[in-house]
Amino acid sequence: QVQLVESGGGLVEAGGSLRLSCAASGRTFSSYHMGWFRQAPGKERESVAAISSGGNTYYAVSVKGRFTISRDNAKNTVYLQVNSLKPEDTAVYYCAAGQWGLWLPFLSGKSTSYSYWGQGTQVTVST
Repeated sequence: QVQLVESGGGLVEAGGSLRLSCAASGRTFSSYHMGWFRQAPGKERESVAAISSGGNTYYAVSVKGRFTISRDNAKNTVYLQVNSLKPEDTAVYYCAAGQWGLWLPFLSGKSTSYSYWGQGTQVTVST
């Protein structure tokens, strides 16, 4: 069982930066693949980034080059550094954890690949 708690969201002007954090419970954090998703009002939840238990990363085209995902297994925490923010980045950002044997972008970007979800943290980017 894994519990996830996101933090670090807030209001920022376009071009600004934030670092989102996802703190996880449990003693087997290092074995989980971790992902970040976001959902804007009226839109479907979409994958933003993911990092495997071995450190492989995935980024959505819309954020590649601006966002960076990382993990600190000693702290049971995954981070999402978000830079050069745009108004279209405004959304609730969710952290997710899952375990599966084969790491592929197709799987890392699928909501169904993840078994555990945090409550979300709001990121609002003003013009």
